[in-house]
Amino acid sequence: MRYLLRNLGFYLLAFWASITLNFLLPRLMPGDPVSRMFARSQSRMQPEQIEQIRRLFGLDDRPMWRQYIDYIGDVCTGNMGISLSRFPTPVSEVIASQIGWTLLLGGTALVIAVVIGNLLGILAAWRRGGVLDSVFPPLLVFAGSFPYFWLAMGALYLFGMVLGWFPLRHAFDVGLSPELSWTFITNASSHLVLPALTIVLVSVGGWMLGMRNTMIATAAEDYITMAEAKGLSTGRIMFRYAARNAMLPSVTNFGMALGFVVGGALLTEVVFAYPGVGFQLLAAVQGLDYPLMQGIFLTITAAVLVANFLVDLVYVRLDPRVRVR
Repeated sequence: MRYLLRNLGFYLLAFWASITLNFLLPRLMPGDPVSRMFARSQSRMQPEQIEQIRRLFGLDDRPMWRQYIDYIGDVCTGNMGISLSRFPTPVSEVIASQIGWTLLLGGTALVIAVVIGNLLGILAAWRRGGVLDSVFPPLLVFAGSFPYFWLAMGALYLFGMVLGWFPLRHAFDVGLSPELSWTFITNASSHLVLPALTIVLVSVGGWMLGMRNTMIATAAEDYITMAEAKGLSTGRIMFRYAARNAMLPSVTNFGMALGFVVGGALLTEVVFAYPGVGFQLLAAVQGLDYPLMQGIFLTITAAVLVANFLVDLVYVRLDPRVRVR
C-alpha cells in the first residue's frame, strides 16, 4: 500500500504539472484565439461582444493567478471551455463524441498486436532456431519499417478500391446512426478492419521481438532448470514459469501504449477519414482551436497517467518483489 500511495502521489504531481503547462502555453503564445475569431468575422463583432468572448475563454484582464485558480476549478469539474472551431459546443462534448471511436480503433489494434506478438515471441524463443524463430522476426520487422500512412494508403487502394472488400472511409455508412444492433455492429466492424489491420502490421513485430528477447534471458534462469528437473510439463514451464516472468516488460509497454491509444493513430485516422481524437486534434491545430487542443492534450495526459497507475497495480500482483519495497 505504501508503494502504491507513493506512486499515486507522483502521478498526481505529474498531472498538476501537465495542467499548469496546459494553462500557460496558450497564454504565452503570441496573439489569442479571440483575435482570430475577430479577424474571421471581418470586424463585424462589437467591442462588447469581443470582451464577453474573452471572458468566456478566460482571457480577460483578470490577474494571471486568478485565471489559474479558475482554470484548475474548471478542470476539476470537467469544464474544458468552448470549442472555437465548433462554437458554441463545449470541448468536453467534442472529445466525448470522438474518443469512443479512437478507443475502439486503437484498443482493438493494440490488444490484437499484443496478444499475437507476445504469443509468437514466446513460441519463437522456446523453439529457438526453428521456422517460427527464423522467418517471422525479419518478416515482421520489415513490415514494421513502413510508416502507418503508407500501409494505410496501400491497403485502402488494394482492398478498398481495387478489390472492393472493405469500405473506403468513415466509421460507418452514411445514413446509419450509432445503435446497439447487429446491422450497425457488422457495418462498423467492416469499416474497422483496414485501419486496425495497418496498425497491427506495423506494431506486432516490436511486441514479438521484445517478448522473444526477454523470454530467452528468462529461459536461462536456474528456476527454469529446476522446473525441468522436477519433470513438469513443457507447457506449464513455458507459460507458468518462463512467460509469466518475461511478461513484466510487456506489461509496462502495454500500459504506456494503452495510455497513448487515446491520442489516436492520427495519420491512420486521416487516411481513412476515421472519426477520432487524433483526427480532431489535427482539425484543432489547423483551426488554432486552443481550448480544444488544451482539452485533447489534457485528456491524453490523464489517460497515460491512469494507464501507468493501473500497470503499477498489476505489477504488485505479478511481481512479489514489489510488495516488499
